[in-house]
Amino acid sequence: MKKPIISRRDVLQGSTALAASSVFASVASAAPPASPVTPQLIEAAKKEGKVVFYTSIDLPVAERIAKAFEAKYPGIAVRVERTGAERVFQRIGQEYASRIYAVDVVNSSDAAHFIVWKREGILEPYLPEDVAKYYPVEHKDPDGTFATFRAWVCVIGYNTNMVKAEDAPKSYAELLDPKWTSKIVKAHPSYSGTIMTATYQMSRDLGWEYFEKLAKQKVMQVQSSADPPKKLALGERSVMADGNEYNMFVEKEKGSPVEIVYATEGSPLIVGPNALFKNAPNPNAARLFQSFCFSPEAQQLSSDIGGLRSLHPAVKEKPGRKPFGEIKKMKDDPAAVEKMSEQIKARYSKLFGV
Repeated sequence: MKKPIISRRDVLQGSTALAASSVFASVASAAPPASPVTPQLIEAAKKEGKVVFYTSIDLPVAERIAKAFEAKYPGIAVRVERTGAERVFQRIGQEYASRIYAVDVVNSSDAAHFIVWKREGILEPYLPEDVAKYYPVEHKDPDGTFATFRAWVCVIGYNTNMVKAEDAPKSYAELLDPKWTSKIVKAHPSYSGTIMTATYQMSRDLGWEYFEKLAKQKVMQVQSSADPPKKLALGERSVMADGNEYNMFVEKEKGSPVEIVYATEGSPLIVGPNALFKNAPNPNAARLFQSFCFSPEAQQLSSDIGGLRSLHPAVKEKPGRKPFGEIKKMKDDPAAVEKMSEQIKARYSKLFGV
């Protein structure tokens, strides 16, 4: 796979490394005041008539959120540009290097991207009222440039028609059993922000030796973290080593023969922030869309149809889903991911030969 023309390390040359481990930490806080949705904002957004949303959210979910926004605010069209998180980052880097300002609002499953964009000074501080009122401090930037639109964990899974529950792997260690050779599907950190983050957390907690052993299992390599659940559902592989929890929820709820496993070692925690850009071509529509994304309406929609975890207290989880607080999670560290991303991609690609 091709490396980005402008890598994150290139962008950060000459910058001081982040001292804090969290992407939401800041030395000096200068958050803007909370911004309610006003008639004036709606009118200004309607005059612009559109908003451009770059995202790594699964396309059906992004499109449903877009349609809900369009229904609520007639006359404002949402153009969804969906691809993997690493490609979203690459595209914005290339566009801005060429002084092309096409994106209004961005969402990425790699929280480390927001470190780069914030340090480059290209994010527009904007604090939706719901974020100011209801979101935990660890899930909103103190300077008001981004906040967690969605959260989830990276999980193991299996096809219930091909694997009995008692035989299914319960841990990452069990995936190394020879009985799973040629039966595992896995996503790639050079494409997926979820897998980039998960690979860092797992290499830190389990060691690169784990991936060296897993690479010998003749793994089917796919791109997006949405792909392994789909391969399981189709029966192309019986077990997945990683994948989005939310895609597994979606597959299960539509009757696919799949089941989630939360690894005994802990599941990698992923957060996907939203932000808007200073050079957004539709700044008022961008603000309105950003506010909508954090509203109970949009957050409930992303939970119900997308299987995503919301930080908004008004959102109710569907029955049957394991409560987020009961899941053993690995610790996220976006700043470390930022510093090690190119090393992670290179080492992973060498091990898996892709």
